[in-house]
Amino acid sequence: MSSSNKELVREVVTKTDIVNGLRQLGVLEGMVLEVHASMRSLGYVIGGAQTVVDALIDVVGFDGTVVMPIQASENTEPSFWENPPVDRSLWKKVRESMPAFKPDESDISNMGAIAENLNRRPGAYRSYHPSCAFVTYGKYGKLITQKQSLDYALSEESPLGQMYQLPSYVLLMGVDFDRCTAMHLGEYRSNARQVILQGGAIEENGYRKWVKYLDLALDSDEFVEIGRKMELNNMVREGKVGHSDCKLFRLAEAVDFTAEYLERKYPMEV
Repeated sequence: MSSSNKELVREVVTKTDIVNGLRQLGVLEGMVLEVHASMRSLGYVIGGAQTVVDALIDVVGFDGTVVMPIQASENTEPSFWENPPVDRSLWKKVRESMPAFKPDESDISNMGAIAENLNRRPGAYRSYHPSCAFVTYGKYGKLITQKQSLDYALSEESPLGQMYQLPSYVLLMGVDFDRCTAMHLGEYRSNARQVILQGGAIEENGYRKWVKYLDLALDSDEFVEIGRKMELNNMVREGKVGHSDCKLFRLAEAVDFTAEYLERKYPMEV
């Protein structure tokens, strides 16, 4: 393709632009910051994902921590797959052939370039779960990732449970509330979801094995409606970082609000 057919870059975003945007939004030094970000939403960033991660680390500073999910979405029970679904005749082959989860090797490309970049950083800490792991960088990185139960992967015994106890915030950069992993902790607390039998491939004592574990039938689609109600309650700060529409809010408030919303919507039968 000739250069005349390519779109001309007429505006660029620098690390300084991102740092200034984050600070104006309200990101402060010392924050534990769970980040969900669309690289494309930021515009043309000089240095790409590396620049974005550098900016995030600089803004939270030495006493802060950057956290991102590194979910290996295919390392799950194939009978639940939807995007795309897989024929029933192949379920057994998937279970037998899925590689064991390895934080520094497994495919997390669905999480985006920014999460992939943080996951490659020397000094990053990672939790261990076949489909719901997290990567952290900063002061509380080891504390946040030190335990994650196989069963009920995003419950109290997970990095989310640890972040709930810390001065934690959620940053959405160019994505909506349905990408907010932290709100799943509210689902667990609400008892609004059914228990299911999940599965995944792990490495144990040097060997790959397929394991079954209990979890909930989580549904992040409802988070968009919950998030809009949070906005109406002035719980969310909004602003621009680069060209990206961003939202910043307290993790614990989002978890509590989600649990209360779901409890009201799906009251337990007595």
